[in-house]
Amino acid sequence: MALLKKVKASTLMETMVATVLIVVVFMVSSLILNNLFTNFANNNTRDVQTYIDQTEYKIVKKGIKMPYYEEFKDWDIEADKLLVSGDSILVIRAVNTKSEKQILKQSIIE
Repeated sequence: MALLKKVKASTLMETMVATVLIVVVFMVSSLILNNLFTNFANNNTRDVQTYIDQTEYKIVKKGIKMPYYEEFKDWDIEADKLLVSGDSILVIRAVNTKSEKQILKQSIIE
């Protein structure tokens, strides 16, 4: 009968420590990813920026009366014209009702 070679194996304690380390690494990485995705979702202002650009176009080309106020999703959007040294400036301000984040856009119009 052939002699069986002794296979080195890990003890139960080594296996438990390795399992705990793997679980801790996965927990930390999942918390980091969750934080990144939450921050991305909260700071994503692409939709409201596009809406502000569309509103500016409507005001300039279609002659919407000033002052202008509208709600878009969680944003309060207001627009007004100001006269500064003979130039007419369109000021559009958007404020998020939940986070109080503000977006301000100014442009000179004729």
